[in-house]
Amino acid sequence: MSQNIEAFLHPLRKGRRGQILVLFTLWLPLLFGITALVVDFGRIYYFTNELNASTQAAALAGAYAMSLPGATTTSATTAVTTFSGTSGNDNTVSNLPSVSIMSGYPKFKCLSTLTSAFGVQCWGPSSSNAIQVVQQVKVPLLFLPMFGGTSATLTSTATAAMRGAVVAPYNVAIVVDSTASMNDTDSDSNCKSTRVSCALSGVRILLQSLSPCLPTESSCGTVSGNNVANSVDRVSLFTFPAVSTATVADDYNCGSTSPTIEKYQWTFPSTSTYQIVGFSSDYRTSDTATSLSSSSNIVKAVNGKSGCTGMKAVGGVGTYYPQVIYQAQTALVAAQSLYPNSQNVLIVLGDGDANGTSANMPGANTTGSPAYPSTKQQCHQAITAAKAAGTAGTRVYSVAYGAEASGCTTDTSPTITPCQTMQQLASSPSYFFSDYTATGGSSSCISASQPVTGLNQIFQAIFMDLTEVKLVPNNTT
Repeated sequence: MSQNIEAFLHPLRKGRRGQILVLFTLWLPLLFGITALVVDFGRIYYFTNELNASTQAAALAGAYAMSLPGATTTSATTAVTTFSGTSGNDNTVSNLPSVSIMSGYPKFKCLSTLTSAFGVQCWGPSSSNAIQVVQQVKVPLLFLPMFGGTSATLTSTATAAMRGAVVAPYNVAIVVDSTASMNDTDSDSNCKSTRVSCALSGVRILLQSLSPCLPTESSCGTVSGNNVANSVDRVSLFTFPAVSTATVADDYNCGSTSPTIEKYQWTFPSTSTYQIVGFSSDYRTSDTATSLSSSSNIVKAVNGKSGCTGMKAVGGVGTYYPQVIYQAQTALVAAQSLYPNSQNVLIVLGDGDANGTSANMPGANTTGSPAYPSTKQQCHQAITAAKAAGTAGTRVYSVAYGAEASGCTTDTSPTITPCQTMQQLASSPSYFFSDYTATGGSSSCISASQPVTGLNQIFQAIFMDLTEVKLVPNNTT
């Protein structure tokens, strides 16, 4: 039987010989076409990624250059070119030798979204806060020319903001002048209240911007000792002159009683303090919370709780900066030891003048060396204290609030003005801010690097200065 079946099938098998060759011949063009698509589209995908990377690098470099003191459209454009994919520059790709920056780019933009949502003011070149770069390259194809295509033109666009990306946890010490002159009214359009109220309003802006805890947490959680378990940015409030430790709570307990002011002393007693509230991260209940926490001592100290009077400007012993700067820096160093990956920041707000007398500075040197502690060269002593903090790695910001063109009468060799004092406190020219429109301020006391004025705007700008450049969607307006 099996022989009969074999005899029957043999002619059928014989009749199918050569059919595979025919099918292969028919399918061969399709196989070539699929291969061409896979190879050439793979090349296009690879080169697109390379082009995008160089375009983003160029935009970020341009945005960083925009934020530097004295930046111009020329300096920012040079940075864009240097980090672009064009031939001979830092991100040139050997397989893409003909990359070009499109005509009309980079473009400097003032994006209102960045200003309204993130406070990135348009103070860059040509009144900008962002830069857009477009690169283009023509890529030769390997197989698709067989089907009529010779090359593919790739275009890449990237937009970067001057600021906005948070880079590190911060320990922030804020020194606010609470001498008697801070009770004067600042009648300019930026505030129209007492100077101390205007100053504390600026601090509240900063507290609304910093991160109390990670943005991934729906709540910062339980508060212990003014801090949450996984704190990010911690803030402490200092003032001068010092107050007694027994009455310091009067600056944040919402009462009407003022704390007791202490004279400037060199062997600093445990009964006095410049620190009103220690480093705190309970100022908001979450990173996304839009309002300040009314149970936070630092929030209450800066008038952040409705109906609560915070820090008072009592004064009465004159103005002397150095000691509070040294004390704040000591506290920052201690905070950084608890959080080794954090960055220390010191913000000093005042008018820059110093006028302490021997009667209010017991133990100060009045006849010998003008070095700290001394009644002589008081403004220069403050600069020395701030420079020491900067050398230790602290980023020192100064806010000249109504600084006058004359003053610092204890400084005679060399002479110096209150405005110059505030300028030199900052550890970088770009860290100096001035509200020169404040009542009594000198119109010549202007920050060349930071033209923003008004304390609320200044503290928002300080926060943005604590951030880095970031990419934003290309359709951001």
